[in-house]
Amino acid sequence: MKINLMLKYFISIIIFLFMNTTLGNVKIGNDTIEKFGVRAGLDLNKIIRSATDEGYAGFSLTGDIRLKESFYIFSEIGSEEKEINSNYINSLVKGTYVKFGVNFKLNNKDIRTQNLVYSGFNIGYSNFDQNINSYTIYNTNSAYWGESTINVPINLSNLNTLWTEFILGIKTEILNNLFLGFELQLKNVVKQKNIQNITNFYIPGFNRTYDSSGLGAGFNYTISYLIPIIKK
Repeated sequence: MKINLMLKYFISIIIFLFMNTTLGNVKIGNDTIEKFGVRAGLDLNKIIRSATDEGYAGFSLTGDIRLKESFYIFSEIGSEEKEINSNYINSLVKGTYVKFGVNFKLNNKDIRTQNLVYSGFNIGYSNFDQNINSYTIYNTNSAYWGESTINVPINLSNLNTLWTEFILGIKTEILNNLFLGFELQLKNVVKQKNIQNITNFYIPGFNRTYDSSGLGAGFNYTISYLIPIIKK
Protein backbone atom coordinates (compact mmCIF):
# COMPACT_ATOMS: atom_id res chain seq x y z
CA MET A 1 0.00 0.00 0.00
CA LYS A 2 2.79 2.44 0.89
CA ILE A 3 4.56 1.66 -2.39
CA ASN A 4 1.37 2.37 -4.32
CA LEU A 5 0.93 5.71 -2.54
CA MET A 6 4.55 6.66 -3.20
CA LEU A 7 4.16 5.76 -6.87
CA LYS A 8 0.98 7.81 -7.17
CA TYR A 9 2.49 10.94 -5.63
CA PHE A 10 5.76 10.51 -7.54
CA ILE A 11 3.84 10.48 -10.82
CA SER A 12 1.86 13.51 -9.65
CA ILE A 13 5.04 15.48 -8.95
CA ILE A 14 6.57 14.52 -12.32
CA ILE A 15 3.47 15.65 -14.22
CA PHE A 16 3.25 18.89 -12.21
CA LEU A 17 6.91 19.76 -12.85
CA PHE A 18 6.57 18.93 -16.55
CA MET A 19 3.58 21.22 -16.83
CA ASN A 20 5.40 24.08 -15.10
CA THR A 21 8.37 23.65 -17.41
CA THR A 22 6.15 23.64 -20.48
CA LEU A 23 4.17 26.64 -19.26
CA GLY A 24 7.36 28.60 -18.74
CA ASN A 25 8.66 27.91 -22.24
CA VAL A 26 5.69 28.86 -24.39
CA LYS A 27 6.54 30.16 -27.84
CA ILE A 28 5.62 33.74 -28.64
CA GLY A 29 4.02 32.72 -31.91
CA ASN A 30 1.33 30.53 -30.36
CA ASP A 31 -2.03 32.14 -31.25
CA THR A 32 -4.45 29.55 -29.85
CA ILE A 33 -5.90 32.24 -27.60
CA GLU A 34 -8.21 32.98 -30.53
CA LYS A 35 -9.96 29.59 -30.23
CA PHE A 36 -13.33 29.09 -28.55
CA GLY A 37 -14.63 25.57 -28.14
CA VAL A 38 -15.34 22.55 -25.95
CA ARG A 39 -12.47 20.91 -24.05
CA ALA A 40 -13.09 17.28 -23.05
CA GLY A 41 -10.78 15.19 -20.90
CA LEU A 42 -10.06 12.39 -18.44
CA ASP A 43 -8.91 12.50 -14.82
CA LEU A 44 -5.54 10.72 -14.88
CA ASN A 45 -5.42 10.60 -11.09
CA LYS A 46 -8.36 8.18 -10.94
CA ILE A 47 -6.88 6.00 -13.68
CA ILE A 48 -3.54 5.78 -11.86
CA ARG A 49 -5.21 5.08 -8.48
CA SER A 50 -7.31 2.32 -10.06
CA ALA A 51 -4.14 0.69 -11.42
CA THR A 52 -2.07 0.98 -8.23
CA ASP A 53 -4.61 0.67 -5.38
CA GLU A 54 -6.44 -2.66 -5.06
CA GLY A 55 -9.10 -1.06 -2.87
CA TYR A 56 -10.05 1.65 -5.36
CA ALA A 57 -11.70 1.91 -8.78
CA GLY A 58 -12.72 5.19 -10.37
CA PHE A 59 -13.24 6.99 -13.65
CA SER A 60 -14.38 10.48 -14.63
CA LEU A 61 -14.92 12.66 -17.68
CA THR A 62 -14.36 16.41 -17.51
CA GLY A 63 -15.36 19.20 -19.84
CA ASP A 64 -15.34 22.97 -20.10
CA ILE A 65 -16.49 25.52 -22.63
CA ARG A 66 -15.02 28.98 -23.05
CA LEU A 67 -17.67 31.71 -23.28
CA LYS A 68 -15.49 34.82 -22.91
CA GLU A 69 -11.77 35.66 -22.86
CA SER A 70 -11.44 34.66 -19.19
CA PHE A 71 -14.68 32.84 -18.36
CA TYR A 72 -15.34 29.10 -18.63
CA ILE A 73 -18.21 26.80 -17.65
CA PHE A 74 -17.03 23.48 -16.19
CA SER A 75 -18.64 20.06 -15.68
CA GLU A 76 -17.53 16.61 -14.51
CA ILE A 77 -19.23 13.25 -14.25
CA GLY A 78 -17.71 10.15 -12.69
CA SER A 79 -17.96 7.04 -10.55
CA GLU A 80 -15.89 5.69 -7.67
CA GLU A 81 -15.66 2.52 -5.61
CA LYS A 82 -13.57 2.69 -2.44
CA GLU A 83 -12.80 0.15 0.30
CA ILE A 84 -12.23 1.61 3.76
CA ASN A 85 -10.15 -0.80 5.80
CA SER A 86 -8.79 0.18 9.24
CA ASN A 87 -8.35 -1.37 12.66
CA TYR A 88 -11.94 -0.53 13.54
CA ILE A 89 -13.99 -0.79 10.36
CA ASN A 90 -14.19 -2.44 6.96
CA SER A 91 -16.63 -0.93 4.48
CA LEU A 92 -17.18 -0.57 0.75
CA VAL A 93 -18.57 2.59 -0.85
CA LYS A 94 -19.76 2.70 -4.44
CA GLY A 95 -21.53 5.47 -6.34
CA THR A 96 -21.60 8.22 -8.96
CA TYR A 97 -21.28 11.99 -8.88
CA VAL A 98 -21.61 15.15 -10.98
CA LYS A 99 -20.05 18.60 -10.69
CA PHE A 100 -20.89 21.93 -12.30
CA GLY A 101 -19.08 25.22 -11.92
CA VAL A 102 -17.26 28.20 -13.37
CA ASN A 103 -13.56 28.90 -13.93
CA PHE A 104 -11.90 32.30 -14.22
CA LYS A 105 -8.60 32.79 -16.02
CA LEU A 106 -6.06 34.57 -13.82
CA ASN A 107 -3.22 35.07 -16.32
CA ASN A 108 -5.15 37.57 -18.46
CA LYS A 109 -2.03 39.57 -19.29
CA ASP A 110 -0.56 36.60 -21.16
CA ILE A 111 -2.39 37.02 -24.45
CA ARG A 112 -0.05 34.77 -26.37
CA THR A 113 -1.34 31.35 -25.44
CA GLN A 114 -4.32 29.22 -24.43
CA ASN A 115 -2.45 28.11 -21.29
CA LEU A 116 -4.45 28.76 -18.12
CA VAL A 117 -3.82 29.67 -14.53
CA TYR A 118 -7.32 29.71 -13.08
CA SER A 119 -9.53 29.65 -10.01
CA GLY A 120 -13.16 28.68 -9.75
CA PHE A 121 -16.14 27.42 -7.83
CA ASN A 122 -17.99 24.10 -8.20
CA ILE A 123 -21.11 22.47 -6.81
CA GLY A 124 -20.99 18.68 -6.49
CA TYR A 125 -23.64 16.03 -5.88
CA SER A 126 -23.10 12.33 -5.22
CA ASN A 127 -25.44 9.35 -4.89
CA PHE A 128 -23.92 6.18 -3.42
CA ASP A 129 -24.27 3.00 -1.33
CA GLN A 130 -22.21 2.12 1.74
CA ASN A 131 -21.83 -1.48 2.87
CA ILE A 132 -20.23 -1.97 6.29
CA ASN A 133 -18.84 -5.51 6.43
CA SER A 134 -17.45 -5.44 9.97
CA TYR A 135 -16.72 -2.98 12.74
CA THR A 136 -15.17 -2.93 16.19
CA ILE A 137 -16.77 -1.38 19.26
CA TYR A 138 -15.35 -0.75 22.72
CA ASN A 139 -17.40 -1.27 25.86
CA THR A 140 -16.38 1.58 28.17
CA ASN A 141 -18.59 0.21 30.95
CA SER A 142 -16.82 -3.11 31.27
CA ALA A 143 -13.22 -3.78 32.25
CA TYR A 144 -13.57 -7.43 31.20
CA TRP A 145 -15.06 -7.41 27.73
CA GLY A 146 -13.17 -4.50 26.16
CA GLU A 147 -13.26 -4.48 22.35
CA SER A 148 -15.56 -6.68 20.30
CA THR A 149 -15.82 -7.07 16.54
CA ILE A 150 -19.24 -7.26 14.87
CA ASN A 151 -19.31 -9.20 11.59
CA VAL A 152 -22.98 -8.68 10.74
CA PRO A 153 -23.06 -6.56 7.53
CA ILE A 154 -24.94 -3.25 7.45
CA ASN A 155 -26.14 -2.23 3.99
CA LEU A 156 -26.93 1.47 3.56
CA SER A 157 -28.33 2.43 0.15
CA ASN A 158 -29.45 5.58 -1.65
CA LEU A 159 -27.18 7.90 0.32
CA ASN A 160 -26.36 11.33 -1.10
CA THR A 161 -24.26 14.42 -0.44
CA LEU A 162 -24.22 17.99 -1.72
CA TRP A 163 -21.02 20.01 -1.41
CA THR A 164 -19.19 23.07 -2.72
CA GLU A 165 -15.55 23.42 -3.64
CA PHE A 166 -13.08 26.20 -4.33
CA ILE A 167 -10.48 25.29 -6.94
CA LEU A 168 -7.11 26.55 -8.15
CA GLY A 169 -5.32 25.02 -11.11
CA ILE A 170 -3.33 25.26 -14.31
CA LYS A 171 -3.72 23.85 -17.80
CA THR A 172 -0.88 23.87 -20.29
CA GLU A 173 -0.96 23.08 -24.01
CA ILE A 174 1.66 20.40 -24.72
CA LEU A 175 0.60 19.85 -28.33
CA ASN A 176 -1.83 21.67 -30.59
CA ASN A 177 -5.20 21.57 -28.73
CA LEU A 178 -3.92 18.92 -26.26
CA PHE A 179 -3.66 19.96 -22.60
CA LEU A 180 -2.31 18.63 -19.31
CA GLY A 181 -3.89 20.03 -16.17
CA PHE A 182 -3.33 20.03 -12.41
CA GLU A 183 -5.93 21.23 -9.91
CA LEU A 184 -6.24 21.61 -6.13
CA GLN A 185 -9.69 21.53 -4.49
CA LEU A 186 -10.92 22.71 -1.09
CA LYS A 187 -14.33 21.17 -0.33
CA ASN A 188 -17.14 21.75 2.15
CA VAL A 189 -20.20 19.57 2.74
CA VAL A 190 -23.48 21.50 2.51
CA LYS A 191 -25.91 18.65 3.12
CA GLN A 192 -25.75 14.87 3.34
CA LYS A 193 -28.08 11.97 3.95
CA ASN A 194 -27.20 9.53 6.74
CA ILE A 195 -29.02 6.38 7.76
CA GLN A 196 -29.10 5.19 11.39
CA ASN A 197 -26.75 8.11 12.23
CA ILE A 198 -23.86 6.21 10.64
CA THR A 199 -21.09 8.34 9.18
CA ASN A 200 -20.53 8.34 5.43
CA PHE A 201 -16.88 7.33 5.52
CA TYR A 202 -16.18 8.09 1.87
CA ILE A 203 -18.17 10.16 -0.64
CA PRO A 204 -17.58 9.60 -4.38
CA GLY A 205 -16.35 12.83 -5.93
CA PHE A 206 -15.70 14.38 -2.51
CA ASN A 207 -13.11 12.06 -0.94
CA ARG A 208 -12.60 10.75 2.61
CA THR A 209 -14.70 12.34 5.35
CA TYR A 210 -14.06 12.95 9.06
CA ASP A 211 -16.53 13.21 11.93
CA SER A 212 -15.20 16.47 13.30
CA SER A 213 -15.48 18.53 10.12
CA GLY A 214 -17.37 18.88 6.85
CA LEU A 215 -14.21 20.10 5.14
CA GLY A 216 -12.27 18.03 2.65
CA ALA A 217 -9.56 18.35 0.03
CA GLY A 218 -8.62 16.77 -3.25
CA PHE A 219 -6.65 17.14 -6.42
CA ASN A 220 -6.63 15.87 -9.97
CA TYR A 221 -4.49 15.93 -13.05
CA THR A 222 -6.16 15.70 -16.39
CA ILE A 223 -5.44 15.25 -20.04
CA SER A 224 -7.91 17.01 -22.34
CA TYR A 225 -8.43 17.98 -25.95
CA LEU A 226 -9.90 21.24 -27.21
CA ILE A 227 -12.47 20.87 -30.01
CA PRO A 228 -12.49 24.33 -31.67
CA ILE A 229 -15.93 25.70 -32.51
CA ILE A 230 -15.03 29.31 -33.27
CA LYS A 231 -11.67 30.73 -34.29
CA LYS A 232 -11.68 34.51 -34.22
